[in-house]
Amino acid sequence: MAIDVDTLLRGLDRGGWLPLSPSGPPQPMVPESLLPQGDGVLVSSGGSSGGRQVCLQPWSHLDRSAAATASWLQGIGLDPSETFLLNPLPLHHVSGLMPWWRSRCWGARHLPLSSSLMKSPADLLQVCEALPDWGHAPAVVSLVPTQLNRLMADAAGLAWLQACSVIWVGGAALPDALADQARSHDLRLAPSYGATETAAMVASQTPEQFLAGESGCGRALSDVELRLGDDQALFVRSARLAVGRWSSDDPSRLKSLTDAEGWWRSGDAASLKPELTVLGRLDGALHSGGETVFPEQLEARLQQSLARHQLPSVPILMLAEPDLEWGECLVALVGSSDPALIASLQQLTMSWVCAERPKRWLRCPELSCSAIGKWERKRWLNWLLVEGQDHA
Repeated sequence: MAIDVDTLLRGLDRGGWLPLSPSGPPQPMVPESLLPQGDGVLVSSGGSSGGRQVCLQPWSHLDRSAAATASWLQGIGLDPSETFLLNPLPLHHVSGLMPWWRSRCWGARHLPLSSSLMKSPADLLQVCEALPDWGHAPAVVSLVPTQLNRLMADAAGLAWLQACSVIWVGGAALPDALADQARSHDLRLAPSYGATETAAMVASQTPEQFLAGESGCGRALSDVELRLGDDQALFVRSARLAVGRWSSDDPSRLKSLTDAEGWWRSGDAASLKPELTVLGRLDGALHSGGETVFPEQLEARLQQSLARHQLPSVPILMLAEPDLEWGECLVALVGSSDPALIASLQQLTMSWVCAERPKRWLRCPELSCSAIGKWERKRWLNWLLVEGQDHA
C-alpha cells in the first residue's frame, strides 16, 4: 500500500521524521541514531553512485517551497488559494508530495489522480469536468514528459490539458518535438527544474514564455540562487535545501549537501543566460520517464544475474539515447552475436521497472573495455549513432 494523505497527517501529528516509503507502512529509511532533532520527511533521491539515497527535508522547508511557488503563480496573475491542484504523482516522491503540501499552505483544493485514471483520458476528463468550478478556477498540474506525451496522443487527454492554466513539466528533458506539438495546441506548459534536495521546483518558465517559443526552464524562483561551476555544473543555494543526505553506500553517517558557503552541486550541467537550460547529467546518470537511472549499476546487476543463472559472462554496456516519450531511454550493447543470449538477457530484465529496462538490445561482438578496464563511453556512443540501426 502506497503512502497516502492519512499517513502524512498522522506523521504530522506524531512529529519527528516521517519516512516516505514507496509501499506498505512507513519503514525506517535512515538509522534512527543519525537523525537530527526536528520534524520532517525522509524522501528517496537519486545519487551519482546509484546506491539508495535519502534526503532529510524539514516540514519548514516544504513551507518555504510552497511560498516560493505561490509567489511565482502570483507573478503570472493567479491566486494560489483559488487553484485546483491536480496531482497525478505518487506522494513518496517530492513531486507528488508538494502539490498536497501546497494545498495545505494555500488553502487550495487538492485532487489526487490515480495512475489508472491517468491511463484513461476519457475518464480523467469526465471526473474533472464534474468538479465544481472546473473551467473557471485555474487548474494546475505537474507532469513528466512521458505523461504529457500520452495525454496529448488522446483527444480527451488533449482536451484535459487545454483546460489547465499551468502545466509544470519536469523530471526529464522536454523533447523539442513534444514542446512544438504542445505549442501547436496552445498548451500552457511551464518547463521547470527541481530536485528532492531542493524541496521541488527552483526554476520555471512561465506559460507565456513557453508559448512564445522560448526554451529552457526559466529563471530561479524568488528564494533561490543559481550559479555555474567551472565544468558547467549547476549549483543551487536556498534556505530549503535538505539538511542532510544518507546513502546506503556510506550508511554510518549523514552527509551535508552544501559547501561552506551553502551551495549544493546538483550533478547537472547547465547554462544560465540568465534563464536556466539543463544540458544533461555530469555523473553518467540519465532521466527516463521522470526516474533517475544509473547505467553502471544496471550493468553490474545484469552481470550478477548472468552468473546466478549460470549463463556466460559477456561485455554489456548501457547507453542513453533520446526518446520522445521517455525523455531518454536505455540501449544495451552486448558483446555477442548469439541471438539466444540476447533473448536470455531480455528475459532477465523483464521484472525491472520500465525506466531501467533497455528499449533496444544491440549485437556488438567487438565491444570491449579499454586497456585499464574502463568503458570509453564516447567511443561507443559514436558507434551507436553510426551503426546502431544495423545491429538490432
